[in-house]
Amino acid sequence: MRATRLQGTWPGWGLGVLAVLLSVWGGDHLLGQAAFVATYAIAGLGVVLIVGQCGQISLGQGALLALGAYAQTLLVQRGVPAVLALPCAVALGALGGWVAALPARRLGGLYFAMSTLAFALIVEEGLVRAEGLTRGSAGLAVPSFALPGWQASTPSGQFLVSALALALAWWACRRWCGARIGRAWRAVREDESAAAACGVDPQQAKSRAFVLGGGLSGLAGALYAHWIGFISPEQFGLFLSFELLMLAFIGGVRHLSGALWGALVIVAIPQAIALARDALPAELARSAGLEAMLFGVVVVAVILFRPQGIAAGRS
Repeated sequence: MRATRLQGTWPGWGLGVLAVLLSVWGGDHLLGQAAFVATYAIAGLGVVLIVGQCGQISLGQGALLALGAYAQTLLVQRGVPAVLALPCAVALGALGGWVAALPARRLGGLYFAMSTLAFALIVEEGLVRAEGLTRGSAGLAVPSFALPGWQASTPSGQFLVSALALALAWWACRRWCGARIGRAWRAVREDESAAAACGVDPQQAKSRAFVLGGGLSGLAGALYAHWIGFISPEQFGLFLSFELLMLAFIGGVRHLSGALWGALVIVAIPQAIALARDALPAELARSAGLEAMLFGVVVVAVILFRPQGIAAGRS
């Protein structure tokens, strides 16, 4: 038990050390990318809870980020302080997770996964249609994250807010996974019928995983909106949901630290493409599918050489 506790603790200490080093020596570009890594990692933790801990495939995480992003933006635009709007974004993401989990009472496996895909499509189309509230495809401008007397308008400020949010999310996930609810998730993941025979309510366990994972997605969506400065429904489409799934599987879907490793890879790939374009043939460098192709290469490489994810054996 002691060894397990220490293994789960080292990524949190590493995150703290990294935050201090980047704050002191990191340039603006590096700090900006680190803020996105931390934000993606928060969303990845939500996927780890749902997919890695509870064993449910969710194809609608992008919609949960959208709910958090739009809740945060609409409240801040109406004068609500950003720090007070964050709990509302988390709550709406959690509510969305609860709604997405409702079909689990009657569906399972691939059929349930398809229902989460339908949920994502419904949310995206609803945001497009609600032009009076969301301005539809025209999108919304998002003010900078601000506290009384301070505004996170610089990359260093954005990184500090994201790192603090990730640390809190990490702490909460470790508590959940080590508690009775975490043991229930793992029992459902391994054998739903056996879990039910042992007194675990599989439907309740699935619902709680989606609610907590949805809350983390709502938090990530709210921060993402502030760092991007503009949101529209197209940003939260199916590609984002698949990207978050890839993030979790690349990092290690059964490990909390897999969310951070996967976020590092997901954020690094566009940067690697930008650096590699000059060395590639002109036709390939201008290809719109270059990023998707590189994602595919990374996924295949992980499946071949590290099928349990980068974090396997690390946490």
